[in-house]
Amino acid sequence: MANEGLKPLATLLLTLNFCMYIIVAAIGGWAINVAIDNGFTIDAGLQLPAHFSPVFFPIGNAATGFFAIFAVLAGVVGAAAAIAGVNHVRSWSYDSLPSAASSAVIAWTLTLLAMGERWRLSRSSSQLHNSCIYLQFTQEEKEIQDCLKNNN
Repeated sequence: MANEGLKPLATLLLTLNFCMYIIVAAIGGWAINVAIDNGFTIDAGLQLPAHFSPVFFPIGNAATGFFAIFAVLAGVVGAAAAIAGVNHVRSWSYDSLPSAASSAVIAWTLTLLAMGERWRLSRSSSQLHNSCIYLQFTQEEKEIQDCLKNNN
């Protein structure tokens, strides 16, 4: 496969993406753990609150629960896509490109889903939100490089 000079750049971006996806999954997992530990319990004879949400988070606002779930999902799939990308960089052939590119696109859309949920209902910034923004742009950069590789 041509463009051997892009291997170091692709390796750097894959390493950064893998680390950031692990950070996103860890922070999202922590938020889910806080929700499980600090959620409310209903005793016998008591009724659910008027505005009960099945995804209740004692931290953040109404978007936090769905955002944490989508962020963990995007983090795990993104880390797996980075591993597929490393496999592609190791072999650097056209045979490994489709699997790496398709998993990267799935991870990117899940990251966009998490970011869309964050932007829909929230107005403040957080570390998890900033990490998702970074992942979106580095994933786009990797996809652009793959397209340039295929056209040459």
